[in-house]
Amino acid sequence: MTEPSLIRDAARVDLDAVNAVVEAAIHTWKLPERVKRLALPVYRYTPEDLGHLQLRVLEQSAGVVAVAAWEPADPRDLPGAGSGMLLHGLYVDPERHGQGLGARLLDDASGAARMRGHDGIVVRAQADAEGFFARRGFTRLPVRDEARDYAARLWLPLS
Repeated sequence: MTEPSLIRDAARVDLDAVNAVVEAAIHTWKLPERVKRLALPVYRYTPEDLGHLQLRVLEQSAGVVAVAAWEPADPRDLPGAGSGMLLHGLYVDPERHGQGLGARLLDDASGAARMRGHDGIVVRAQADAEGFFARRGFTRLPVRDEARDYAARLWLPLS
């Protein structure tokens, strides 16, 4: 049986729980520990981020167990003309992997993108997450500008 959950906008009071989920997720990445430690401050969300990003949490009885953040994408990150949403991050508490929580947050993000009239969602995926996004219909975008483009840039059209 699936535990009841609620997806909602994050508030300033949620940031400690949000960042705990982000940190736990990053610690599962297949990267050297030093790299994870150095990268963590960049991935943490701050009160200022609440003014720039749409930050959503999935909450269960244990509290915040998954997080997604997005904003309108820079047109240079998109595969063509039109508009898109940049998915900054999608993090699930590692103890809850495989329960469909990431997919639920991705569906929430897709709905938000459609409501805003975006043509699709672009994500700069961490290597360990590429399979998750590929299973949900994302395809890899070619690197056009090696100095600027993230190697694992993935696109989901919302037609």
